[in-house]
Amino acid sequence: MLGTVENHSLPRTAAFFDLDKTVIAKSSTLTFSKSFYQGGLINRRAVLRTAYAQFVFLAGGADHDQMERMREYLSALCRGWNVQQVREIVAETLHELIDPIIYDEAASLIEAHHTAGRDVVIVSTSGAEVVEPIGELLGADRVVATRMVVEDGAFTGEVEYYAYGPTKAEAIKELAESEGYDLSRCYAYSDSVTDIPMLETVGNPHAVNPDRALRREAAARDWPVLTFNRPVRLKQRVPALSMPSRPALVAAAAVGAAAATAGLVWLAGRRREPGARIAQVQH
Repeated sequence: MLGTVENHSLPRTAAFFDLDKTVIAKSSTLTFSKSFYQGGLINRRAVLRTAYAQFVFLAGGADHDQMERMREYLSALCRGWNVQQVREIVAETLHELIDPIIYDEAASLIEAHHTAGRDVVIVSTSGAEVVEPIGELLGADRVVATRMVVEDGAFTGEVEYYAYGPTKAEAIKELAESEGYDLSRCYAYSDSVTDIPMLETVGNPHAVNPDRALRREAAARDWPVLTFNRPVRLKQRVPALSMPSRPALVAAAAVGAAAATAGLVWLAGRRREPGARIAQVQH
């Protein structure tokens, strides 16, 4: 049942979420390009190029080759950037840029998993300097993200850890070992065929806004397919949920569970659009 609290005598479980086009409606890294331009980190040409990359990403997703080209481009682009400046820019513009593009359906699922006693882990190919603040905004318990090499407080342009494809699955298995998660009872959500290794790792995989290749795989494997299409500001739901602290999130979740029949809708009386679907979170 939705919102059912897990029996803590059983092994722990978690819900693993890809970020871009799964929890938020755009690419988290590319969304900050204008802010990086205003901060003097990139020029106008780079802004235009990242805008085009965002369009390609949104139009049809990105296959392996496109992701590799994007990784190489972004790695070269950030070479020499001051890490602290990047963090400050992200912190200053986080609510303005990210809050409006969080899918209402994804936020509801995060709330439901927390109410059921599961950890929530964001697993993203985007850089840690971007993903970690977003994870905090969402109330995630842990974050797995790409890490760049840093020397003398600046990015070298080299990648220390690339959270992509099979690497995501490896990270999930390592977390399961260290945290005691029973992967057969865990959940995972992603939009991309490149995340099949991640989805295969858990007992409850879900395709969210899937690209064509993942949609085919989901149909062949009988995986649930979810459609998220309603971005909404967290503060328009329950104000406490926009705060990063887990206690506030859990408290608000309890209020939401009491106020909404299914335990998923934070705004009482708000009707969901016909195209939106929410995964049923089982005990």
